Amino acid sequence: MAKRRFVYSPAMLVATAVALLVPLAGLALLIRRPQLDVHWEHHPSHFWLVLITAALSAVLAYATGAAALQRGDPRVLFVALAFLSTAGFLALHALATPGVLLDTPNVGFVLATPVGITIGSIFALLSSPNLTGPRLPRAMRWGRLLRTGLFVLMALWAVASVTRLPPLHSTSVPESADGILTALAVPAILLYAVTAIRYLGLWWKRPSLMLLSMIAAFVLLGEAMVALVFARNWALSWWEWHVLLLLAFILVVAGVRIQWHEERFSDLYLADTVSGRRELSVLFADLQGFTAFSENHEPGEVTAMLNTYFEVAVPPVVRRHGGEVDRIIGDALMVTFNKRGDQPDHAARAAAAGLALQEAAAVVRAAHPDWPQFRVGINSGVASVSLLGTEGGRTHTVIGDTVNVASRIEGKAPCGGVAIGPGTKALLPEAVTESIGLLDLKGKAEPLQVHRLISLRPSPAPNPPPTDTLT
Repeated sequence: MAKRRFVYSPAMLVATAVALLVPLAGLALLIRRPQLDVHWEHHPSHFWLVLITAALSAVLAYATGAAALQRGDPRVLFVALAFLSTAGFLALHALATPGVLLDTPNVGFVLATPVGITIGSIFALLSSPNLTGPRLPRAMRWGRLLRTGLFVLMALWAVASVTRLPPLHSTSVPESADGILTALAVPAILLYAVTAIRYLGLWWKRPSLMLLSMIAAFVLLGEAMVALVFARNWALSWWEWHVLLLLAFILVVAGVRIQWHEERFSDLYLADTVSGRRELSVLFADLQGFTAFSENHEPGEVTAMLNTYFEVAVPPVVRRHGGEVDRIIGDALMVTFNKRGDQPDHAARAAAAGLALQEAAAVVRAAHPDWPQFRVGINSGVASVSLLGTEGGRTHTVIGDTVNVASRIEGKAPCGGVAIGPGTKALLPEAVTESIGLLDLKGKAEPLQVHRLISLRPSPAPNPPPTDTLT
Protein backbone atom coordinates (compact mmCIF):
# COMPACT_ATOMS: atom_id res chain seq x y z
CA MET A 1 0.00 0.00 0.00
CA ALA A 2 1.37 3.40 -1.00
CA LYS A 3 2.10 5.75 1.85
CA ARG A 4 0.30 9.00 2.22
CA ARG A 5 1.84 12.03 0.55
CA PHE A 6 1.79 15.05 2.82
CA VAL A 7 0.76 18.52 1.72
CA TYR A 8 2.55 21.47 3.26
CA SER A 9 1.66 25.10 3.80
CA PRO A 10 3.39 28.20 5.16
CA ALA A 11 1.24 27.86 8.29
CA MET A 12 2.73 24.41 8.94
CA LEU A 13 6.21 25.83 8.55
CA VAL A 14 5.45 28.59 11.07
CA ALA A 15 4.05 26.04 13.52
CA THR A 16 7.18 23.92 13.13
CA ALA A 17 9.42 26.94 13.72
CA VAL A 18 7.51 27.83 16.91
CA ALA A 19 7.80 24.25 18.16
CA LEU A 20 11.55 24.28 17.54
CA LEU A 21 11.93 27.46 19.62
CA VAL A 22 10.37 25.85 22.70
CA PRO A 23 13.65 24.21 23.85
CA LEU A 24 15.45 27.57 23.74
CA ALA A 25 12.64 29.14 25.75
CA GLY A 26 12.95 26.36 28.31
CA LEU A 27 16.72 26.85 28.49
CA ALA A 28 16.30 30.59 29.01
CA LEU A 29 13.87 29.90 31.86
CA LEU A 30 16.34 27.52 33.54
CA ILE A 31 19.12 30.11 33.23
CA ARG A 32 16.97 32.91 34.68
CA ARG A 33 15.58 30.70 37.44
CA PRO A 34 18.52 28.57 38.64
CA GLN A 35 16.33 27.04 41.37
CA LEU A 36 14.39 25.26 38.60
CA ASP A 37 17.58 23.80 37.12
CA VAL A 38 17.56 20.88 39.54
CA HIS A 39 20.47 18.46 39.85
CA TRP A 40 19.95 14.82 38.79
CA GLU A 41 23.00 12.62 38.45
CA HIS A 42 22.17 9.16 37.08
CA HIS A 43 25.00 7.49 35.19
CA PRO A 44 23.11 4.56 33.58
CA SER A 45 20.51 6.93 32.10
CA HIS A 46 23.27 9.12 30.69
CA PHE A 47 25.07 6.16 29.14
CA TRP A 48 22.01 4.70 27.42
CA LEU A 49 20.65 8.06 26.31
CA VAL A 50 23.90 8.97 24.58
CA LEU A 51 24.48 5.48 23.20
CA ILE A 52 20.98 5.25 21.68
CA THR A 53 21.45 8.68 20.12
CA ALA A 54 24.78 7.60 18.67
CA ALA A 55 23.22 4.39 17.33
CA LEU A 56 20.43 6.30 15.56
CA SER A 57 22.96 8.66 14.03
CA ALA A 58 25.12 5.71 12.93
CA VAL A 59 22.16 4.00 11.24
CA LEU A 60 21.36 7.22 9.38
CA ALA A 61 25.03 7.62 8.42
CA TYR A 62 25.11 4.12 6.94
CA ALA A 63 21.81 4.46 5.07
CA THR A 64 22.57 7.88 3.59
CA GLY A 65 26.15 6.88 2.79
CA ALA A 66 24.99 3.81 0.86
CA ALA A 67 22.45 5.88 -1.10
CA ALA A 68 25.05 8.55 -1.85
CA LEU A 69 27.59 6.08 -3.23
CA GLN A 70 24.97 4.27 -5.28
CA ARG A 71 23.65 7.46 -6.88
CA GLY A 72 26.86 9.49 -6.88
CA ASP A 73 25.17 12.31 -4.98
CA PRO A 74 27.58 14.48 -2.93
CA ARG A 75 24.80 16.21 -0.99
CA VAL A 76 23.64 12.93 0.50
CA LEU A 77 27.27 11.90 1.07
CA PHE A 78 28.02 15.04 3.10
CA VAL A 79 24.79 14.52 5.07
CA ALA A 80 26.06 11.02 5.81
CA LEU A 81 29.38 12.45 7.01
CA ALA A 82 27.53 14.87 9.30
CA PHE A 83 25.66 11.94 10.85
CA LEU A 84 28.83 9.84 11.02
CA SER A 85 30.78 12.56 12.80
CA THR A 86 28.09 12.99 15.41
CA ALA A 87 27.62 9.23 15.85
CA GLY A 88 31.31 8.46 16.31
CA PHE A 89 32.07 11.23 18.79
CA LEU A 90 28.80 10.64 20.68
CA ALA A 91 29.79 7.01 21.16
CA LEU A 92 33.06 8.23 22.66
CA HIS A 93 31.11 10.60 24.90
CA ALA A 94 28.98 7.68 26.15
CA LEU A 95 32.19 6.05 27.35
CA ALA A 96 32.86 9.19 29.40
CA THR A 97 30.14 8.09 31.82
CA PRO A 98 31.98 7.31 35.06
CA GLY A 99 32.11 3.58 35.67
CA VAL A 100 31.74 2.51 32.03
CA LEU A 101 35.29 2.58 30.68
CA LEU A 102 37.04 4.73 33.25
CA ASP A 103 36.30 5.44 36.89
CA THR A 104 36.79 9.18 36.55
CA PRO A 105 35.67 11.73 33.92
CA ASN A 106 37.94 12.06 30.91
CA VAL A 107 38.42 15.38 29.13
CA GLY A 108 38.80 13.73 25.71
CA PHE A 109 35.56 11.76 25.96
CA VAL A 110 33.65 14.71 27.42
CA LEU A 111 34.82 17.10 24.70
CA ALA A 112 34.01 14.50 22.04
CA THR A 113 30.39 15.63 21.76
CA PRO A 114 30.97 19.32 20.96
CA VAL A 115 33.84 18.35 18.66
CA GLY A 116 31.68 15.84 16.78
CA ILE A 117 28.74 18.23 16.48
CA THR A 118 31.04 21.01 15.27
CA ILE A 119 32.62 18.81 12.61
CA GLY A 120 29.13 17.69 11.66
CA SER A 121 28.09 21.31 11.14
CA ILE A 122 30.86 21.71 8.55
CA PHE A 123 29.67 18.65 6.63
CA ALA A 124 26.06 19.84 6.92
CA LEU A 125 27.00 23.17 5.35
CA LEU A 126 28.91 21.39 2.56
CA SER A 127 25.74 19.45 1.76
CA SER A 128 23.63 22.55 1.15
CA PRO A 129 24.88 23.92 -2.24
CA ASN A 130 23.29 22.64 -5.42
CA LEU A 131 26.32 21.26 -7.26
CA THR A 132 26.03 20.48 -10.98
CA GLY A 133 27.99 19.07 -13.89
CA PRO A 134 31.66 18.11 -13.51
CA ARG A 135 31.70 19.29 -9.89
CA LEU A 136 29.67 16.22 -8.87
CA PRO A 137 32.38 13.54 -9.33
CA ARG A 138 35.00 15.88 -7.84
CA ALA A 139 32.83 16.42 -4.77
CA MET A 140 32.29 12.67 -4.45
CA ARG A 141 36.04 12.05 -4.54
CA TRP A 142 36.60 14.67 -1.83
CA GLY A 143 33.75 13.18 0.18
CA ARG A 144 35.34 9.74 0.14
CA LEU A 145 38.68 11.19 1.22
CA LEU A 146 37.03 13.16 4.03
CA ARG A 147 35.21 10.03 5.19
CA THR A 148 38.53 8.21 5.51
CA GLY A 149 40.02 11.19 7.33
CA LEU A 150 37.06 11.28 9.70
CA PHE A 151 37.50 7.63 10.66
CA VAL A 152 41.20 8.24 11.28
CA LEU A 153 40.45 11.33 13.39
CA MET A 154 37.93 9.47 15.55
CA ALA A 155 40.36 6.60 16.11
CA LEU A 156 43.18 8.98 17.05
CA TRP A 157 40.86 10.93 19.36
CA ALA A 158 39.87 7.72 21.16
CA VAL A 159 43.50 6.65 21.62
CA ALA A 160 44.58 10.11 22.79
CA SER A 161 41.65 10.27 25.22
CA VAL A 162 42.35 6.88 26.83
CA THR A 163 46.09 7.49 27.09
CA ARG A 164 45.59 11.17 28.05
CA LEU A 165 47.97 12.44 25.41
CA PRO A 166 48.28 16.23 24.95
CA PRO A 167 46.16 18.24 24.43
CA LEU A 168 43.70 15.83 26.10
CA HIS A 169 45.78 15.33 29.25
CA SER A 170 44.07 17.99 31.37
CA THR A 171 42.61 16.81 34.67
CA SER A 172 39.86 19.46 34.63
CA VAL A 173 36.82 18.46 32.59
CA PRO A 174 34.94 21.39 30.99
CA GLU A 175 31.22 20.76 31.50
CA SER A 176 30.08 24.38 31.50
CA ALA A 177 30.80 27.52 29.51
CA ASP A 178 34.47 28.17 29.01
CA GLY A 179 36.82 29.12 26.23
CA ILE A 180 36.95 25.67 24.61
CA LEU A 181 33.20 25.09 24.47
CA THR A 182 32.47 28.62 23.31
CA ALA A 183 35.10 28.39 20.59
CA LEU A 184 33.40 25.24 19.32
CA ALA A 185 29.80 26.29 19.87
CA VAL A 186 29.76 29.69 18.14
CA PRO A 187 30.87 28.53 14.67
CA ALA A 188 28.79 25.34 14.95
CA ILE A 189 25.62 27.31 15.77
CA LEU A 190 26.23 29.70 12.88
CA LEU A 191 26.93 26.88 10.41
CA TYR A 192 23.80 24.95 11.42
CA ALA A 193 21.76 28.14 11.11
CA VAL A 194 23.07 28.85 7.60
CA THR A 195 22.50 25.23 6.61
CA ALA A 196 18.92 25.26 7.93
CA ILE A 197 18.19 28.46 5.97
CA ARG A 198 19.58 26.95 2.76
CA TYR A 199 17.55 23.78 3.24
CA LEU A 200 14.52 25.96 3.89
CA GLY A 201 15.03 27.38 0.39
CA LEU A 202 15.08 23.85 -1.00
CA TRP A 203 11.93 23.00 0.95
CA TRP A 204 10.18 26.09 -0.40
CA LYS A 205 10.84 24.94 -3.99
CA ARG A 206 9.84 21.31 -3.44
CA PRO A 207 8.14 20.73 -0.07
CA SER A 208 8.75 17.31 1.43
CA LEU A 209 8.75 15.69 4.84
CA MET A 210 12.38 14.59 4.41
CA LEU A 211 13.62 18.15 3.89
CA LEU A 212 11.50 19.42 6.78
CA SER A 213 12.96 16.70 9.02
CA MET A 214 16.48 17.70 8.02
CA ILE A 215 15.77 21.39 8.72
CA ALA A 216 14.38 20.52 12.16
CA ALA A 217 17.40 18.30 12.88
CA PHE A 218 19.88 21.05 11.99
CA VAL A 219 18.02 23.53 14.18
CA LEU A 220 17.98 21.10 17.10
CA LEU A 221 21.68 20.38 16.71
CA GLY A 222 22.39 24.10 16.84
CA GLU A 223 20.19 24.46 19.92
CA ALA A 224 22.01 21.56 21.55
CA MET A 225 25.24 23.52 21.20
CA VAL A 226 23.60 26.55 22.81
CA ALA A 227 22.39 24.42 25.73
CA LEU A 228 25.79 22.75 26.03
CA VAL A 229 27.50 26.10 26.59
CA PHE A 230 25.13 27.32 29.31
CA ALA A 231 24.32 24.00 31.01
CA ARG A 232 25.36 23.09 34.55
CA ASN A 233 26.82 19.62 34.99
CA TRP A 234 24.10 16.97 35.68
CA ALA A 235 21.41 19.67 35.94
CA LEU A 236 18.23 19.78 33.83
CA SER A 237 19.88 22.20 31.41
CA TRP A 238 22.71 19.66 30.99
CA TRP A 239 20.25 16.85 30.25
CA GLU A 240 18.46 19.12 27.80
CA TRP A 241 21.22 19.17 25.20
CA HIS A 242 21.42 15.37 25.35
CA VAL A 243 17.68 15.13 24.70
CA LEU A 244 17.88 17.68 21.87
CA LEU A 245 20.44 15.50 20.10
CA LEU A 246 18.18 12.48 20.48
CA LEU A 247 15.17 14.40 19.14
CA ALA A 248 17.15 15.60 16.12
CA PHE A 249 17.89 12.08 14.96
CA ILE A 250 14.46 10.72 15.90
CA LEU A 251 12.93 13.33 13.57
CA VAL A 252 15.15 12.27 10.66
CA VAL A 253 14.53 8.57 11.31
CA ALA A 254 10.79 9.25 11.37
CA GLY A 255 11.05 11.14 8.09
CA VAL A 256 12.98 8.26 6.54
CA ARG A 257 10.48 5.67 7.76
CA ILE A 258 7.56 7.52 6.21
CA GLN A 259 9.26 7.64 2.81
CA TRP A 260 8.55 4.89 0.32
CA HIS A 261 11.29 2.24 0.57
CA GLU A 262 12.50 2.84 -2.99
CA GLU A 263 14.85 5.82 -3.17
CA ARG A 264 14.15 6.88 0.42
CA PHE A 265 16.49 9.86 0.23
CA SER A 266 15.41 11.11 -3.19
CA ASP A 267 14.07 14.35 -1.68
CA LEU A 268 17.67 15.18 -0.72
CA TYR A 269 19.11 14.43 -4.16
CA LEU A 270 20.75 17.19 -6.14
CA ALA A 271 18.96 18.42 -9.25
CA ASP A 272 21.43 16.59 -11.51
CA THR A 273 20.70 13.32 -9.70
CA VAL A 274 16.95 13.74 -10.05
CA SER A 275 17.02 14.95 -13.64
CA GLY A 276 20.39 15.49 -15.25
CA ARG A 277 22.22 14.69 -18.47
CA ARG A 278 25.20 12.39 -18.80
CA GLU A 279 27.36 11.08 -21.59
CA LEU A 280 27.23 7.37 -20.89
CA SER A 281 27.16 3.89 -22.35
CA VAL A 282 24.27 1.45 -22.09
CA LEU A 283 24.54 -2.31 -22.44
CA PHE A 284 21.57 -4.55 -23.19
CA ALA A 285 21.70 -8.33 -23.18
CA ASP A 286 19.09 -11.02 -23.60
CA LEU A 287 18.89 -14.70 -24.52
CA GLN A 288 18.15 -15.58 -28.13
CA GLY A 289 15.67 -18.48 -28.14
CA PHE A 290 14.47 -17.88 -24.58
CA THR A 291 10.78 -18.02 -25.51
CA ALA A 292 11.14 -21.37 -27.28
CA PHE A 293 13.21 -22.75 -24.39
CA SER A 294 10.52 -21.66 -21.92
CA GLU A 295 7.80 -23.39 -23.92
CA ASN A 296 9.64 -26.72 -23.90
CA HIS A 297 10.86 -26.80 -20.28
CA GLU A 298 9.35 -26.69 -16.83
CA PRO A 299 9.34 -23.32 -15.02
CA GLY A 300 11.84 -24.66 -12.47
CA GLU A 301 14.28 -25.56 -15.25
CA VAL A 302 13.90 -22.12 -16.83
CA THR A 303 14.57 -20.46 -13.48
CA ALA A 304 17.64 -22.61 -12.88
CA MET A 305 18.97 -21.75 -16.33
CA LEU A 306 18.51 -18.00 -15.80
CA ASN A 307 20.07 -18.06 -12.34
CA THR A 308 23.07 -20.03 -13.62
CA TYR A 309 23.62 -17.55 -16.44
CA PHE A 310 23.18 -14.48 -14.27
CA GLU A 311 25.46 -15.81 -11.55
CA VAL A 312 28.35 -15.90 -13.99
CA ALA A 313 27.34 -13.04 -16.31
CA VAL A 314 26.40 -10.25 -13.91
CA PRO A 315 29.53 -10.25 -11.67
CA PRO A 316 31.94 -9.60 -14.59
CA VAL A 317 29.74 -6.70 -15.67
CA VAL A 318 29.24 -5.09 -12.28
CA ARG A 319 32.35 -5.78 -10.24
CA ARG A 320 35.16 -5.93 -12.77
CA HIS A 321 34.05 -3.15 -15.08
CA GLY A 322 32.02 -0.83 -12.84
CA GLY A 323 28.65 -1.24 -14.52
CA GLU A 324 25.40 -0.59 -12.68
CA VAL A 325 22.58 -3.04 -13.27
CA ASP A 326 19.58 -0.85 -14.02
CA ARG A 327 17.12 -3.70 -14.33
CA ILE A 328 16.66 -7.40 -14.99
CA ILE A 329 13.39 -8.36 -16.67
CA GLY A 330 13.09 -12.07 -17.36
CA ASP A 331 16.06 -12.93 -19.53
CA ALA A 332 16.89 -9.29 -20.34
CA LEU A 333 19.61 -7.28 -18.63
CA MET A 334 20.23 -3.51 -18.80
CA VAL A 335 23.50 -2.09 -17.47
CA THR A 336 24.68 1.54 -17.44
CA PHE A 337 28.19 2.99 -17.32
CA ASN A 338 29.00 6.53 -16.14
CA LYS A 339 25.53 7.07 -14.73
CA ARG A 340 27.16 8.86 -11.78
CA GLY A 341 29.46 10.88 -14.06
CA ASP A 342 32.65 9.35 -12.65
CA GLN A 343 33.65 7.02 -15.51
CA PRO A 344 35.09 8.99 -18.45
CA ASP A 345 36.16 5.66 -20.02
CA HIS A 346 32.57 4.38 -19.99
CA ALA A 347 32.65 3.11 -23.58
CA ALA A 348 35.73 0.98 -22.94
CA ARG A 349 34.21 -0.32 -19.71
CA ALA A 350 30.95 -1.25 -21.45
CA ALA A 351 32.76 -2.95 -24.33
CA ALA A 352 35.03 -4.93 -21.99
CA ALA A 353 31.98 -5.92 -19.92
CA GLY A 354 30.13 -7.13 -23.02
CA LEU A 355 33.06 -9.30 -24.09
CA ALA A 356 33.48 -10.62 -20.55
CA LEU A 357 29.78 -11.44 -20.33
CA GLN A 358 29.91 -13.46 -23.55
CA GLU A 359 33.09 -15.22 -22.48
CA ALA A 360 31.57 -16.25 -19.14
CA ALA A 361 28.28 -17.26 -20.76
CA ALA A 362 30.13 -19.41 -23.32
CA VAL A 363 31.63 -21.49 -20.51
CA VAL A 364 28.15 -22.16 -19.13
CA ARG A 365 26.70 -23.02 -22.53
CA ALA A 366 29.54 -25.45 -23.24
CA ALA A 367 28.15 -27.55 -20.39
CA HIS A 368 24.54 -27.03 -21.60
CA PRO A 369 24.53 -26.97 -25.43
CA ASP A 370 20.72 -26.80 -25.59
CA TRP A 371 20.54 -23.56 -23.61
CA PRO A 372 19.87 -20.26 -25.44
CA GLN A 373 22.71 -17.79 -26.15
CA PHE A 374 23.20 -14.20 -25.11
CA ARG A 375 23.11 -11.29 -27.52
CA VAL A 376 24.71 -8.05 -26.38
CA GLY A 377 24.17 -4.55 -27.76
CA ILE A 378 26.01 -1.40 -26.63
CA ASN A 379 25.49 2.25 -27.49
CA SER A 380 27.09 5.46 -26.20
CA GLY A 381 25.81 9.01 -26.15
CA VAL A 382 23.95 11.55 -24.06
CA ALA A 383 20.99 10.38 -21.99
CA SER A 384 18.81 11.79 -19.27
CA VAL A 385 19.34 10.50 -15.74
CA SER A 386 15.91 10.60 -14.15
CA LEU A 387 13.99 9.67 -11.04
CA LEU A 388 10.75 8.21 -12.36
CA GLY A 389 7.54 7.28 -10.60
CA THR A 390 6.17 8.02 -7.18
CA GLU A 391 5.33 6.12 -4.00
CA GLY A 392 4.67 2.50 -4.84
CA GLY A 393 6.91 2.40 -7.90
CA ARG A 394 9.97 4.62 -8.00
CA THR A 395 13.16 4.00 -9.94
CA HIS A 396 16.35 5.88 -10.78
CA THR A 397 17.11 5.17 -14.42
CA VAL A 398 18.30 6.62 -17.74
CA ILE A 399 16.09 7.46 -20.68
CA GLY A 400 16.55 8.89 -24.15
CA ASP A 401 17.49 7.99 -27.69
CA THR A 402 20.86 6.58 -26.65
CA VAL A 403 19.09 3.99 -24.50
CA ASN A 404 16.51 3.15 -27.15
CA VAL A 405 19.18 2.63 -29.81
CA ALA A 406 21.18 0.35 -27.51
CA SER A 407 18.09 -1.82 -27.07
CA ARG A 408 17.50 -1.94 -30.84
CA ILE A 409 21.16 -2.82 -31.52
CA GLU A 410 20.96 -5.69 -29.06
CA GLY A 411 18.02 -7.10 -31.05
CA LYS A 412 20.22 -7.17 -34.18
CA ALA A 413 23.36 -8.54 -32.47
CA PRO A 414 24.62 -12.00 -33.48
CA CYS A 415 24.16 -14.82 -30.97
CA GLY A 416 27.19 -15.05 -28.75
CA GLY A 417 28.48 -11.70 -30.00
CA VAL A 418 28.65 -8.04 -29.01
CA ALA A 419 27.27 -5.37 -31.33
CA ILE A 420 28.16 -1.70 -30.87
CA GLY A 421 26.62 1.45 -32.26
CA PRO A 422 28.45 4.29 -33.99
CA GLY A 423 28.68 6.32 -30.79
CA THR A 424 30.54 3.54 -28.99
CA LYS A 425 32.80 2.77 -31.96
CA ALA A 426 33.84 6.43 -32.20
CA LEU A 427 35.06 6.26 -28.59
CA LEU A 428 37.05 3.06 -29.24
CA PRO A 429 39.44 3.95 -32.08
CA GLU A 430 41.72 0.96 -31.42
CA ALA A 431 38.97 -1.64 -31.16
CA VAL A 432 38.91 -4.49 -33.67
CA THR A 433 35.48 -4.70 -35.25
CA GLU A 434 33.70 -6.04 -38.30
CA SER A 435 30.76 -4.36 -39.97
CA ILE A 436 27.34 -5.90 -39.52
CA GLY A 437 26.04 -3.37 -42.03
CA LEU A 438 23.58 -0.53 -42.20
CA LEU A 439 20.64 -1.61 -40.11
CA ASP A 440 17.16 -0.19 -40.11
CA LEU A 441 16.31 0.19 -36.45
CA LYS A 442 12.78 0.67 -35.24
CA GLY A 443 12.07 4.32 -34.53
CA LYS A 444 15.11 5.64 -36.44
CA ALA A 445 14.57 7.63 -39.64
CA GLU A 446 17.97 6.71 -41.06
CA PRO A 447 19.78 3.34 -40.93
CA LEU A 448 22.73 3.07 -38.53
CA GLN A 449 26.10 1.48 -39.14
CA VAL A 450 26.49 -1.27 -36.55
CA HIS A 451 29.68 -3.24 -35.88
CA ARG A 452 30.48 -6.49 -34.17
CA LEU A 453 33.14 -6.02 -31.50
CA ILE A 454 35.98 -8.55 -31.75
CA SER A 455 38.43 -7.12 -29.23
CA LEU A 456 39.37 -3.80 -27.69
CA ARG A 457 42.91 -3.77 -29.13
CA PRO A 458 44.60 -5.35 -32.14
CA SER A 459 46.62 -8.46 -31.44
CA PRO A 460 50.34 -7.72 -31.28
CA ALA A 461 52.27 -8.67 -34.39
CA PRO A 462 54.26 -11.91 -33.97
CA ASN A 463 57.98 -11.55 -33.60
CA PRO A 464 59.86 -12.54 -36.77
CA PRO A 465 61.76 -15.83 -36.55
CA PRO A 466 65.47 -15.49 -35.83
CA THR A 467 67.72 -15.59 -38.86
CA ASP A 468 71.09 -17.26 -39.02
CA THR A 469 74.00 -14.90 -39.58
CA LEU A 470 77.54 -15.73 -40.69
CA THR A 471 80.35 -14.36 -38.64
